[in-house]
Amino acid sequence: MSMTAFLPCRQGSQRIPNKNWKRFANVRMGLIEIKLAQLLDCDVINQVVLSTDDPVILDYAVNLKNTKLTIHKRQTQLSQNTTETNELVNHALDLIPNGDILWTHVTSPFVKNTQYAALIATYYEALKHGYDSLMTTTAHQGFFWFHEQPINYDRQLNQWPRTQTLEPVHEVNSCAFISSAANYRNYNDRIGNKVKLYPMSRFEGFDIDWPEDFKLAELLLTEKLVSL
Repeated sequence: MSMTAFLPCRQGSQRIPNKNWKRFANVRMGLIEIKLAQLLDCDVINQVVLSTDDPVILDYAVNLKNTKLTIHKRQTQLSQNTTETNELVNHALDLIPNGDILWTHVTSPFVKNTQYAALIATYYEALKHGYDSLMTTTAHQGFFWFHEQPINYDRQLNQWPRTQTLEPVHEVNSCAFISSAANYRNYNDRIGNKVKLYPMSRFEGFDIDWPEDFKLAELLLTEKLVSL
């Protein structure tokens, strides 16, 4: 079995300038330094494919001189704010035509190499039970409504049930998507048709998307509520 990590990482973040490589807490090259170290240190990942158009990241990655790392200079048309995820799915398949693919992001800095190994082990076990892919989530137990109606409890049975008894609602946290290249080809998606959900803690599954997320993530690290 061959597991390849796919790490898309374009330049030009609008919300957080230079988000992928600006200093993060005491890490000089920030999120890209953290994520590449985590992926390259994971023994059950055979190869890491970095796809980026950012010259700073390209220079940093080349200087690592790690034989496990494949660096792809992404074309401009695949590096726009308007680039759709399905375009990147096809791009990932072009770079990784065979085996299994773990799609992840630098914006999940608290998913360590040991956690990636656990995710991969869970994925292979799930395959034995009819699942064809795995996706990480953050599970929430609260009162969720959509279109002015509750979606995870029945008010006819209990208007305000105890939150700990509610069925969790899973939020996709984008820490990892694991599937086969065959599924990418068949479904044009980074997940398959029967997905194993892998809930993570809110700290571990923290996703950096907005400027306040960046500051909060630094605080979590400096206060030792999480580790790298």
